[in-house]
Amino acid sequence: MNIVAVTACPTGIAHTYMAAAALQKTAASLGHKIKVETQGAIGIENKIGPKEAETADFVIFAVDVAVKEEQRFKNKFIYRTESQKALKNPKGLLEEALARFNEQ
Repeated sequence: MNIVAVTACPTGIAHTYMAAAALQKTAASLGHKIKVETQGAIGIENKIGPKEAETADFVIFAVDVAVKEEQRFKNKFIYRTESQKALKNPKGLLEEALARFNEQ
C-alpha cells in the first residue's frame, strides 16, 4: 500500500515526531510505502504534495489538533486517530486503518 500520514500533537514537539517515526518504521516492516508529514512547533515538515496525496491509497491522521491544509486530502479515505495510538501501537493502528480502508 501507498500511505500518507500526518502527525501532530498539542505542543508540536515530542509526540508529533515520535509518532511519525513509529509509523514510518512499522509501515516499512509491514511492506508498505509511507510518507509522514509532521505538523509541529516549527510548522509543516516533510510536506505531502498534491501528487503524493493523489496517488496515496489512503491517509492517516494521527493527530490531537486540527490538520493544516486538510483540503489536500479531499476525496481520499482518511483514518483519524490520536497521536498516542501511533506511539503505543503503530502496528495495530496500521492494521485497523487498512481494514477500514478495505471495508469502504
